[in-house]
Amino acid sequence: MPTPMKIDFVSDVACPWCAVGLASLQQALAQSGDAVQATLHFQPFELNPDMPAGGEDINEHLARKYGGSPEQFERNRAVIRERGAAVGFSFNPAGRGRIYNTFNAHRLLHWAGLQSDEQQLALKRALLEAYHGRGEAVEQDEVLLAAVRAAGLDAARAQAILAGEEYGAEVRAAERLYQQAGISSVPAVIINDRHLISGGQPPEVFEKALRQIAAESSASS
Repeated sequence: MPTPMKIDFVSDVACPWCAVGLASLQQALAQSGDAVQATLHFQPFELNPDMPAGGEDINEHLARKYGGSPEQFERNRAVIRERGAAVGFSFNPAGRGRIYNTFNAHRLLHWAGLQSDEQQLALKRALLEAYHGRGEAVEQDEVLLAAVRAAGLDAARAQAILAGEEYGAEVRAAERLYQQAGISSVPAVIINDRHLISGGQPPEVFEKALRQIAAESSASS
């Protein structure tokens, strides 16, 4: 009988490795369905909480934040495209173009999680595909609302959330919680509030960890 498992996926819509990590984790969950029955929750992390409206050119942002050249950034993008393709996620060949503030996306993801785990997952995937797959501006209401509709959620309710400050305090509180727990990079996959897997790992790494944790849980119960 599959072992119930709680998985918190701490990530940012702006993070390309989070798109790789989610697709990889989903593949691992499908492959380990005989051993694991997981509930997946998305938790907020902002790589650039102070990013102003309009965003910033991606190469300028990366050079300022990490150093490096456009050639290095393109090589890195090629690696990420390859890793994404291996797990079924298609990155925009032209890249992201600009990096944006994702706070409103996190507010909508929090709301979606109150509706159902399935709709939160659908919204997360729609947002990642909009930004990383098509290079759309995920700070713009129309892009966010298109993702909401794609996830089968109530666009009018989402529009009301975007027009106000709902779920802002909840997102900030969750961000503080994970920062205080020592999460400083994403994706961070936390299993049963105890086990941490960092980074956009290949499916086999996730699957091995999931099966091991399931076996340990069964042995101790």
